[in-house]
Order: sequence, then C-alpha cells, then structure tokens
Amino acid sequence: MPITKSAKKALRQSKRRQKQNIRRKTKFRSLVKEFRKAVTAKNFDKAKEMLPSVYKALDKAAKSKTIKKNTANRVKSRISRALNKTAQK
Repeated sequence: MPITKSAKKALRQSKRRQKQNIRRKTKFRSLVKEFRKAVTAKNFDKAKEMLPSVYKALDKAAKSKTIKKNTANRVKSRISRALNKTAQK
C-alpha cells in the first residue's frame, strides 16, 4: 500500500483511469463483435448503420490512448473491408 500522500493520490488516479480504459475497451470490442455478427449474417443494412458508432468508439479509445492510433485504424480498415467484400458477393 502507498504510504506518502502523493503515492495515495497516484493510486486513486490509476484506478480511475483503469476503470475508464476497461469501459472504453469493452465498448468498442462489443460493437466490433456485433458488427461482425451482422456482416456474417448478411445483415448489411444494420452493419452500415453500426459503422459510424464503431468508428466513434474506436476513435475515442485511440484519442484517450486506451489503444494505439494505428490499432484503431487497422480495426476500422478491416471491418470496412469485410463489409465491402461480403456486400459485393
């Protein structure tokens, strides 16, 4: 356990940040998962409606440095490519 006042504050801050990071990660992961389910079920209308919300969740996670910027961009690229690929078939 922290002893000094500053160490106690640092612990409080890190716990608060950890909760926020977990919340953001869970949010974008569940949205991506739901999006992929819609694409595999060939429910393209729902997938196209979900795309902006998935992008928004990924961008927010990247902005707050919960995930890296390139990771967010890579996931966005892959999900949009999956949508386009299956929609063309």
